[in-house]
Amino acid sequence: MNTAKTFLLMSALAVFLVFIGGVLGGPNGARGCFFLALLMNGTAYWFSDKMVLRAYRARIVTDTDAPRLTGSVRKLAHNAGLPMPRVAIIPMEAPNAFATGRNPRNAVVAVSTGLLNLMTQDELEGVLAHELGHIRNRDLLISTMAAALAGAVSMLSNSARWGVVSRGTRARGTHPAALLLITLLAPMAAMLIQVAISRNREFDADKAGAQISGKPLALSSALEKIQSLTEAQPVPIDPSTAHLFIMNPLGQTGGLAALFRTHPSTQERIDRLREMAGRI
Repeated sequence: MNTAKTFLLMSALAVFLVFIGGVLGGPNGARGCFFLALLMNGTAYWFSDKMVLRAYRARIVTDTDAPRLTGSVRKLAHNAGLPMPRVAIIPMEAPNAFATGRNPRNAVVAVSTGLLNLMTQDELEGVLAHELGHIRNRDLLISTMAAALAGAVSMLSNSARWGVVSRGTRARGTHPAALLLITLLAPMAAMLIQVAISRNREFDADKAGAQISGKPLALSSALEKIQSLTEAQPVPIDPSTAHLFIMNPLGQTGGLAALFRTHPSTQERIDRLREMAGRI
């Protein structure tokens, strides 16, 4: 169900980008936006893992450096039927983790020092299994493409707002008010689609992680700990990378701002994991 939703949302995001290009620049604008989307997706596909690891100063470790961590990843990767990913440690006291890489053979699982210090062995394995679930579900590619497409929409809207592509629009008789409306609402709509994709993939990664580790309650307990500490002390990170983490380091929001959450509510995730534990 979540996979079908993700496919529809990704399709909507791509169509939306081409539509905006068509409104602002006619057929040439639509074609240009299509190729822009291909270029941005290709760049993100090949280089996103290097950029995010560098941004968080994550250090690749070996069995000698962190035997507990790499041993756990190796065991769980075997359970998941995945090749052993590279393992990295993020120098960050807040407990969190993410996976990155363009495919399972080039994947990296990164965990913070805070996570290693605060989790029990079962909770650590629950978190690692969640990240391996992302890798097995190819979420790394999906989230990267979604972010690139949403970024392209925002870039195009900003260009139109400053008149970079407005000449062709005026020639075709587009009303200035309609142009303004599109340039203001397009980035918001693209962001809503992107975060909806991210929330769907988190639910599926929780499910996959529970199956890989066989410990849904351990993952549930880890999420509770991470939630509590994140709410007490959010980490000021680049919001464009928040969707990568197992939980948004910036904390959760309520009210209308909840529409822009990159992750489902923690309580809903915990409830689903407990339901899975009951079935197991």
